[in-house]
Amino acid sequence: MGYYKYIKETYKGIRQKIKRPENKDLRDLVMDRKKAWRKSPSVVRVEKPTRIDRARTYGYKSKQGFVVARARVRRGGMRKSRPNAGRKPKRMGISKITPKKSIQRIAEERTHKKFPNLEVLGSYWLWQDGQYKWFEVVMVDPAHPVIRSDKDVGWICEKQHTGRVFRGLTPAGIKGRGLTKKGKGAEKVRPSLRAKGRLAK
Repeated sequence: MGYYKYIKETYKGIRQKIKRPENKDLRDLVMDRKKAWRKSPSVVRVEKPTRIDRARTYGYKSKQGFVVARARVRRGGMRKSRPNAGRKPKRMGISKITPKKSIQRIAEERTHKKFPNLEVLGSYWLWQDGQYKWFEVVMVDPAHPVIRSDKDVGWICEKQHTGRVFRGLTPAGIKGRGLTKKGKGAEKVRPSLRAKGRLAK
């Protein structure tokens, strides 16, 4: 197997692998990373991608203009504050309140707000525990001459791709809008969820 295949195999079922006694080194590595990630800011730029195989699938190259950031987002439902006024517990609006976008999309949008001059290519899962989920977001600088002259990602420099992460145009956004499906059962996802009265959700 090639280098990338070994990395892919390592991350396949990694949460189960680290529980086995023979994978003690892998467990120590993951635990050390998690301790450091918990103490770091919620969005932080990293020098190199942790999962190079996944970063490459979104077009990452080790050259000027490409930026990778790690984002930490809460896990589970929304953290709603408890109202002071009295009402039935059912009407409190605290538990079981979930947004219509995935945690991964939230991570991408927060990262873009941290780096507003960049555009998001895609993101991938890094790790999760009982409280947080971590994602790495691959971004490019559309104003950089190296990106403008790149034959693979130069398209993102055109003006119609500005703010694509907020319009659900990243791979995570396309999946969340149901556009990976077609045929029977996907009648309400095109041309858009809004055009079909949100009936697909």
